[in-house]
Amino acid sequence: MSTTPDAPSLQEEYAPHNSCFGCGPANAQGLRIRSFAQGDLVVAEWTPAEHHQAFPGVLNGGIIGALLDCHCNWTAAYHLMKGQGASSPPCTVTADYAITLKRPTPMTGPVRLEAKPVEIQGDRAVIEGTLTAGGKVTALCRGTFVAVKQGHPAYHRW
Repeated sequence: MSTTPDAPSLQEEYAPHNSCFGCGPANAQGLRIRSFAQGDLVVAEWTPAEHHQAFPGVLNGGIIGALLDCHCNWTAAYHLMKGQGASSPPCTVTADYAITLKRPTPMTGPVRLEAKPVEIQGDRAVIEGTLTAGGKVTALCRGTFVAVKQGHPAYHRW
């Protein structure tokens, strides 16, 4: 998949009507993360707006958590789809995730998200992700993401 602005992101291709705050293309007030597969990595660039700051010039930690949670979730969905040989990703949810804030994240330009699977077993994937700003890793994520089954509120949400 390409990372050009004209190419559809994973979210736009597989879940155009998703209204998730972090990654839903249909949520006009959301963060609207656009994730792209590049081999085993899934990458995204996202530019903060002034209302995303914790204090002047620094990105809010909750926004960082939402960015990494959604981006890692899409990484899991993409790799579960590939592993199953499916034509579309399963609907996945976050079972757990932890964010480590390494240093303040500056608001002076786009941030880069990268994530990759470290373990996939059946319907779940453990994913590790990073958020980089200004050429420095400012946050880390490790989480477990699970494909949901019929009866779960997220089943077929995309």
